[in-house]
Amino acid sequence: MLYLVPTPIGNLEDITIRALRILREVDLIACEDTRTSGILLSHYDIETPRTSYHEHNERTKAPVLIDRMRAGQSIALISDAGSPGVSDPGFYLVRECVRSEIPITPLPGATAFVLAITASALPVDRFTFEGFLPVKKGRQTRLDELKSEARTITLYESPYRLVKTLGQLAETLGDDRPVSVSRELTKKFEEIRRGTLREVHAHFAAQSKVRGELVIVIAGAGVTMDIWKD
Repeated sequence: MLYLVPTPIGNLEDITIRALRILREVDLIACEDTRTSGILLSHYDIETPRTSYHEHNERTKAPVLIDRMRAGQSIALISDAGSPGVSDPGFYLVRECVRSEIPITPLPGATAFVLAITASALPVDRFTFEGFLPVKKGRQTRLDELKSEARTITLYESPYRLVKTLGQLAETLGDDRPVSVSRELTKKFEEIRRGTLREVHAHFAAQSKVRGELVIVIAGAGVTMDIWKD
């Protein structure tokens, strides 16, 4: 059995009672980074054996985990933060479990883009999750595709590329497009900045350094700043 267990994206209290029980009961916890996960597991006195499972070893590690589950062991897959498989390792192992007819149980829990989109004050009846934009090859093509997207658009971004990305979005989608940027969600210095792409780009460009994990939520084509007016 494979359990997909979401972990807090910041505040350690944001984990379900069921998730804690599963993490204690399984035979092994596969962690994106055992050191990062160790903080959470130690906080809740969870001493279950753990092993690393990340994008650089998943092709070699997955067969080992599959063999253990075939032998009757249960494994919980967790990422550093949020739901495993959402812009984090998970897809490959899940697919191999399906191919091997190993049961998979997903647990509900924290996912950063869900928090960001619900707090954005932009329409959430229809939206698209794009994850991280390509860093180089295919980046402008993806941006061009988003220009006519009518649904609310959700992106993840690194603090090191945020200003550049907001600038490119303003150039391609129009600098008056409404946007919400959420930073450090659930943490002490949580910030949600709303405005036009021009305004939000200027806000972050004026900072000496941008810190934290970020979610960009952009209004779909045709949505104007009137969305936030009376």
